[in-house]
Amino acid sequence: MVAEWFHKLFTQENWGVYLIGFAAQLLFSLRLLVQWLLSEKKKSVQSPGIYWILSIGGAFLLTLYGWFRKDFSIILGQFITYYIYMWNMNSKGIWNSIPEYVRWLLIYTPIAATGLMIGDAGAFFRSFFQNPDVSIGLLLFGSAGQILFTLRFVYQIVYSYRRGESLLPVGFWILSFAGASLIMIYGIFRNDPVIILGQSLGWVAYLRNIMLCCRPKY
Repeated sequence: MVAEWFHKLFTQENWGVYLIGFAAQLLFSLRLLVQWLLSEKKKSVQSPGIYWILSIGGAFLLTLYGWFRKDFSIILGQFITYYIYMWNMNSKGIWNSIPEYVRWLLIYTPIAATGLMIGDAGAFFRSFFQNPDVSIGLLLFGSAGQILFTLRFVYQIVYSYRRGESLLPVGFWILSFAGASLIMIYGIFRNDPVIILGQSLGWVAYLRNIMLCCRPKY
């Protein structure tokens, strides 16, 4: 039974699409690894600039992956956080150091994608909401996980804005762990190795950052 599940998992989609998804998850995993190592070194939770650079690169690729997979919940999660990453990069003073053509590409790609969806709303609805591989119930469950996972960045930007600097507070990591758990379950039902691998790698880092945030300060 397990062998059949793995066979289905890795043969149902074009591997070119999977490579885009795995590349996105690699960037997301690298951001956690770098952030985790720097936090362990400083003995407190850090918010390095490279974390946000890797975040926006991963979001760009994962949005493409969600489009090719016709998975609305994936696109929804990335679309909301996309510009929050930009705000944090600007707060860190690194946004303007990126080549101008890259900045234009990052800013207007989601806008262009939205325009294409609105231009052919009927085809979009059929592709993303009448996908035979994703029932409405499963889509709602996955979207709920993505919304919870995304709320961590809404919380993060409000928290950071009030303090005038880019920070990663304990609430961010708690929401990360809870959202990742729901998305992992969704990925299992969706038979999606990109989602399963990407979320499983983050669990340890989320828990460790919660521990660092809760460490007594002397």
